[in-house]
Amino acid sequence: MKFLVSQITYFVNRRETRRNISGLVKYLVFLCAIIFLFTVVFHFLMVYHEQREFSWLSGLYWTLTVMTTLGFGDIIFHSDLGRMFSVIVLISGVILLLIMLPFTFIQSFYAPWLEAQLHAGCPREVPAETKDHVIICKYDTIAPNLIRRLERNGIPYFVIESNARIAADMHHEGISVIYGSVESVSTFNNLLVEKARMVFANDVDTVNSNIILTVREAAPNVPIAAIAEAEDSIDILELSGASHVLPLKKMLGEKLAGRINIGRVRANVINTFNGWNVFEFTPQDTAFSGLRISESNFRQQTGISIIGIWERGILKPARPDTILSDSCVPVGVGTPEQIEKFNRKVAQKPNRMSETVLVIGGGKVGRAAAKALKEVDRLVFLIEAKEELRETIGETPDRLTIGDASDRHTLEKGGLNEASLVILSTNQDDVNIYLSIYCRRLNPDLKIISRITHDRNLEAIHRAGADFVLSYAPIGAESVMSLIEKREPVILGEGVEFFSLDIFPKIKGKTLGESNIGASSGLIVLAVESEGNVVVNPGLDFRFPEFGKLDVLGTSEQLATLKEILN
Repeated sequence: MKFLVSQITYFVNRRETRRNISGLVKYLVFLCAIIFLFTVVFHFLMVYHEQREFSWLSGLYWTLTVMTTLGFGDIIFHSDLGRMFSVIVLISGVILLLIMLPFTFIQSFYAPWLEAQLHAGCPREVPAETKDHVIICKYDTIAPNLIRRLERNGIPYFVIESNARIAADMHHEGISVIYGSVESVSTFNNLLVEKARMVFANDVDTVNSNIILTVREAAPNVPIAAIAEAEDSIDILELSGASHVLPLKKMLGEKLAGRINIGRVRANVINTFNGWNVFEFTPQDTAFSGLRISESNFRQQTGISIIGIWERGILKPARPDTILSDSCVPVGVGTPEQIEKFNRKVAQKPNRMSETVLVIGGGKVGRAAAKALKEVDRLVFLIEAKEELRETIGETPDRLTIGDASDRHTLEKGGLNEASLVILSTNQDDVNIYLSIYCRRLNPDLKIISRITHDRNLEAIHRAGADFVLSYAPIGAESVMSLIEKREPVILGEGVEFFSLDIFPKIKGKTLGESNIGASSGLIVLAVESEGNVVVNPGLDFRFPEFGKLDVLGTSEQLATLKEILN
């Protein structure tokens, strides 16, 4: 009943609806007048022209059967004048009843009524007891990834949507959505923003600055994390009142550049965790190449533990019988001192070619990657299709080639045959997939690192030949989650996440080997926290305590498998 009342209230109170209903009523009055006129003329022609008499009800009956094209034929004219009148009534009925009436009714009443239903079905405020929730200002490519993580951690959230139809669809799909404008203080008041855990401003820079000012008016102290596309916007968003500014495209470029571990320094640190470093390295041209992990004595020689192996974009657990091939990328964890010792042990004299990186795409991501590579003294070549970006790119790359990267001559001129690694940073997934295939065919020994925009293209680009893939959707989601959970962000690769879980009752008192976590789910146990103590990369004989946290790395699917087994 409350739902119906809200529909009627919205429907009646709209000025446009009242105007439409007024027009519909006028048309119905006009239609009734036409029907009355035809009834009178029918009566006149029957009585004075054909000398037959029918009741007024019969005249109305004849008019409606002819106008609606039913044409029962029980009352007909015998004269040409009467038949001509019948044709006029018939054509008028087709136009007025069969064409104009349905169109006018749908436009003036039915469509506004459906819209009223949509508006009434869109929640406009959160329950009064809501608190510690996250407010997401736009349902973009980051939002689904972030929502999955929030739901997994039991954190309530609400997405703001200004389009009633889209908001209604999202609501029916089970997404916590609130209908409103991100530029309205009342929207955030309805969201109880003063009780929120965080506001995530994830629109364009200009809108984000307005969102921040609006939120600050409603809740001066609530934490706000805002995305900045342009570097110049970082200061503006901070001045507007953002607690944290996330330049995701710059971060994406730096993360792509950070996956490079060529040259003298073989260990590439990609994240820190509780004072420990998570890093990658390539076994190629080292004493460990071609050996099984159990044969390499890696841990005994360096003190470093190998926790996983990247193979074509998939992070797999490191097992004793895993072979350290030249094509794989092991992931290890160790202290800074241990990593330095490792670098000294496997150091090799680099050649200029191994130091050369070709970046394809000179947008924000490509420029950030090129700049990060130059800061570590890499030789950087860059290919960009748009001439107008030449000045923006500036002198960051050692060689800039303007042209279409899908052209072989442009690729060769840009340095494909001189580089050992290519970064694909265009913002079109289909282009990156195509270039992965093309570059792999022209130079089979290349290492290819690529960005993607949509998760659905992850498998396709790996099939195309990319060795490593990353997009700013998981970077954005992980950055926000790390702020919420007050920890360092852990970004390893596409689909791979950091999970912190309570120790499951079924494995309490068991050893890691007995728990069979890695074998059954594929998750990698990174650390176990208990009573203030942290055991990083525990061995198979490690026994789980009664209470504590289990820190693992893996995919959402692997986590779901583990929960299904142990719950």
